[in-house]
Amino acid sequence: MEDVQIGPATIPLHINRVGVRGISMPMLVRRRGSDMPQHTVADVELGVDLPPTFKGTHMSRFVETIQRHAGIGLDYNVISKILEEMRDHLRAERSFASFGFKYFLDRKAPASGIVSTMHYACRLAGEAVPVSNRTPPWHVRHSMEVVVPVMTVCPCSKAISDVGAHTQRTEVRMTVQMSGWVWIEELIDIAESSGSSPVYTLLKREDEKFVTEHAFARPVFVEDVVRNVAAALSENPNISHFRVEVESAESIHAHNAFATIESC
Repeated sequence: MEDVQIGPATIPLHINRVGVRGISMPMLVRRRGSDMPQHTVADVELGVDLPPTFKGTHMSRFVETIQRHAGIGLDYNVISKILEEMRDHLRAERSFASFGFKYFLDRKAPASGIVSTMHYACRLAGEAVPVSNRTPPWHVRHSMEVVVPVMTVCPCSKAISDVGAHTQRTEVRMTVQMSGWVWIEELIDIAESSGSSPVYTLLKREDEKFVTEHAFARPVFVEDVVRNVAAALSENPNISHFRVEVESAESIHAHNAFATIESC
């Protein structure tokens, strides 16, 4: 049968990335302090670059590649292997893979000790880029993104009010490039300790009292949170680059507030 994709492009332009997204695959994710991985479902995106010598890529080869790795442990070595296979099978110089998933942790309420499950949106990604004078002749950049909700109390509102202050749900989004292993739990801990208080799935009355009093004793601006997170990430020797964005869903304003810090 004729292979239409392998012919030259009508318009000879290089495509930076072409591929497939929206593939759902079962995956296993390593957990800190446990030999048993966590079962999850990943939303997968795969891509390669495409030179003008090819009219199109072979979409089925992306699916074939990820299918060979379905249900296995998701780590940096596996991602590197997937990137290598895509480069080879699709005759590309660059390849990209992204795995978005929910990560679940049991959290104890601060006063009652009752346990409930929190979930955090995570993404592991890798990109293979060509590098001369290397064996193999490419370099893989690994990154991880974790989104953590926290509670914040406005310092200005607290300072100028006779009673109370306005509070908000704040989202901490951390994207880090790694030179060594970084646990998802490490990033979650950093984010939760940088706001006024963590948030919980299940709280009893004694827990609500504790959380409220604890949070009001630690008022922070969105600027404080992003600086707290960035300072902690910069001290981690396994993180080579990071970007932190903190967004606050303001409770008394008709807009959100945000702050971003990216390392040099």
